[in-house]
Amino acid sequence: MTRFLAAFALAATLLVAPSAARAHDAYDDSESNPLRLAAYGLHPIGFVLEWVAMRPLHFLVSNPQLEPVFGHVPHESPFGGYEPYEPGTDE
Repeated sequence: MTRFLAAFALAATLLVAPSAARAHDAYDDSESNPLRLAAYGLHPIGFVLEWVAMRPLHFLVSNPQLEPVFGHVPHESPFGGYEPYEPGTDE
């Protein structure tokens, strides 16, 4: 009887275990590239550097009164001559 319960528990575990192993997205061979593995460690550093240093710096130099001092010019619209669609505006 104990062997039967042990075999049943093992069979149930083997049937349930594969469904518990899930990923957030599909795996392909690009995730095993050594540069991709290094990027997993470097990306958080770049993310923090962008939000802690670069965005506040851009906010400072893009101030209209300070633009001539720093030589900052506004960027072109990525939409060319067209205005981007804004939901909720009736035109």
